Amino acid sequence: MCDEEERELGRREAAGCCPKCGGKVEAVDVERRWRCCCFLPICFTIKRRYRCTLCSTRLVLYY
Repeated sequence: MCDEEERELGRREAAGCCPKCGGKVEAVDVERRWRCCCFLPICFTIKRRYRCTLCSTRLVLYY
């Protein structure tokens, strides 16, 4: 009965290059919201995702 909604907040160029194709890396800020039965927002999170602009590969950072 819960619904999930994603909304893009912004995009910008990130440092580095894609390890697969050598393309530019883009940082995308995404807001996720979960709603329950009465469409009341339960919680929301904002995450940053990194993608290659040429091959659209999702890149993961390891610290």
